[in-house]
Amino acid sequence: MLYRAVAYQVADSIDLKTFRAAFPEPAHTFDKDEIFYTLQDDRYIYVFKYGVVCFLNFDEIKIAEFNQFIAPFCRNQIEVKLQEELVVETGAKEFRFGFDKIDILTGDLETFRIIMLNVSQSVALDYYSSQTTTLLEETNHHTQNLEKTGKLGMSGISLKKYIGRTLNLKNKIAENLYIFDSPDVTWENENLNKVDLGLKNTFDLQDRFRTVHDGLEIVKENLDLFKDLMQHRKSTALEWIIIILILVEVVNLAVEKIFKL
Repeated sequence: MLYRAVAYQVADSIDLKTFRAAFPEPAHTFDKDEIFYTLQDDRYIYVFKYGVVCFLNFDEIKIAEFNQFIAPFCRNQIEVKLQEELVVETGAKEFRFGFDKIDILTGDLETFRIIMLNVSQSVALDYYSSQTTTLLEETNHHTQNLEKTGKLGMSGISLKKYIGRTLNLKNKIAENLYIFDSPDVTWENENLNKVDLGLKNTFDLQDRFRTVHDGLEIVKENLDLFKDLMQHRKSTALEWIIIILILVEVVNLAVEKIFKL
């Protein structure tokens, strides 16, 4: 039987607690990071706090209805939603992993859940990768400006906001993505472990994660340089202020002596 798993990055984050209280269906499992729902007709929904919703065996109309329902619980909604899709076929004699399709032995709940988790991680990596690319482009703009003019061209407040954006992104990635940690259930089930590892390889999750991580490290190194330049500029300005004050004091003393004469 064929199923369709599709994940959307709908927002920067989702308030799971208030959403779960408002959604009429009971959760199959939930914690502070994710909620998993099993509905009638072999339909499943996986909701993650990092702004991803994954559907399995849902048509486009039902997906649109759910995304509309969850919208009030989203923070910083994404207008053009990123998505990742995978066709799942059950009843295979052996596991087969293709570019956009996976063949599995049986369509049990835990296998579907592992598939949905990996699809969700993939679309989340796309989202974080796009944010990292934006930060790198901004960094390159400032470094090119520094090369051409010898000046940084940004204020201390702008630099602090820039540092904050970078650190927030690094923290979100470290907190939300489990690229290197397989779910506990895969440790005790060989088939689930094969599905998990196979999908990680299919989606290149680890390599993509490293690319994002390395990009953020480059941004951080540049930010450290910008911070040092900013501190040097402030120190230089302070030195000039002190020199000017000393000169003013010297002039005042000289004027007073002249008038005394």
